[in-house]
Amino acid sequence: MPLKAKILNPAISRQAATMTTDSKAPTGEPSYDPDDVLFNAIYGVRTIELNRPKKLNSLNASMARKIRARLKEWEKSQLANVIIIGGAGPKAFCAGGDVAVLAQQNTTGPEGQAASQAYFGLEYQLDHLIATYSKPYIAYMDGITMGGGVGLSVHAPIRIATERTLFAMPETTIGFFPDVGGSFFLPRLEGRIGAYLALTSERLKGVNAFYAGVATHYIDSSSLSSLTARLAELQFKDYEDMYSRLATIAATIAEFDTGLPHDEPMLLAGELRKAIDRCFGYTEVESIIRALEDEEQNTKLPQHIRDWATSTLKTLSERSPTSLKVTLRLMELGRKWSIGEAFRNEYHIAGSFMSHPDFDSGVSALLIHKPSTKPTWNPPSLQDVTKEDVDAFFNHAGKYPIKLLNEHERDYKQYPFRMGLVREDEIENVIRRGGQTAKRVISKFFNEGGRRAGTRAKVEEVLARNCDQDENGYLIWKSRESSSVQH
Repeated sequence: MPLKAKILNPAISRQAATMTTDSKAPTGEPSYDPDDVLFNAIYGVRTIELNRPKKLNSLNASMARKIRARLKEWEKSQLANVIIIGGAGPKAFCAGGDVAVLAQQNTTGPEGQAASQAYFGLEYQLDHLIATYSKPYIAYMDGITMGGGVGLSVHAPIRIATERTLFAMPETTIGFFPDVGGSFFLPRLEGRIGAYLALTSERLKGVNAFYAGVATHYIDSSSLSSLTARLAELQFKDYEDMYSRLATIAATIAEFDTGLPHDEPMLLAGELRKAIDRCFGYTEVESIIRALEDEEQNTKLPQHIRDWATSTLKTLSERSPTSLKVTLRLMELGRKWSIGEAFRNEYHIAGSFMSHPDFDSGVSALLIHKPSTKPTWNPPSLQDVTKEDVDAFFNHAGKYPIKLLNEHERDYKQYPFRMGLVREDEIENVIRRGGQTAKRVISKFFNEGGRRAGTRAKVEEVLARNCDQDENGYLIWKSRESSSVQH
């Protein structure tokens, strides 16, 4: 029987499955369910399946604890070559952490708030472990990927979006902040996309998660099971480093490339991307509001950009003012933090929010009450949130210490592995060397590194937005005033 047939044989797959429970998980905890996360072994592949489909696979302490322990076990195993995480059911990879439980705990006072803080400690340990993992880790972002689900996926070197992907960081809607390493991941997206996604909770659907750099690959969801089987066939030499292994995996994923959907244009592109960089390139939320108001009133702009500004102003007016100011500060500081510093600082900020009224109000109004109601923010407006209020979230001096795994041997300030679509700064570097035509630049990136899917569309968009031509037809990179941070 061929190897691939063996993998797809249900009987053999069942034989390959490992135990679903973790002996280190306390069975007495309220959230404990022996089957809330399932683990399987298929030759060299180890799979993690979040198994709460009725709860959109939302992450709880039981699941985080079991995944953390299993990842540490697999890291030491010579038989485990590739780790794949996905979610049960067609709707969600993971819709977030179970924040309703946390809000209910917080109402009991300091003891409940401490229990909520402990959950974040466990979650951030897991997310940091993923971010510093020594073996190839692949996230199938198939379905809703929000909040805690983002932490389980965006730090992976390989992140696969499908037509069902729905990505967002909705924390400012519930009086919280984009955590789970969002302070590291979001500021490293191109231009001011990260700040825009963080403040507005804008959703990216399907292939647009790939275009924006949230995902590194895009395939149809129907191909995921076959991809898993194909990855199980891979064998690595002991001397192969992480780069070599990831390149082999990327080439394997390319075997399942059926092209990108033609009916889903690039969302964060062209005039909209210019507007995002113009408006969200400030360090004060009030300045962003004023910039959006200017866009709204500027009759020289296309109508769809003016409509976008109106819609974005309405969105920001509904968010927690405290969350907005803390989040924007986080985006500016986070671009300088290492991955370890990001999680340590987020742990303190999360603890501060557990005792802040906006978190409980936001979660109760939007997630617990049926039908949902409008949250009551305190303070109620941006002008009422002082600089001292924001400073208090960041001046922790070790108040909430957290022990991270792999903290000392694997820290970094930029993600160590660049996968996925060509980045704008790569294109800029080539053009600034001079003597480049559009055809030559597109050909260069299309033919190198096995990054063909979406490359032509991405390069053409970047060139159209950023370049002029001289009298000889060579590209000239325009100044980048719009993407610089302003005060």
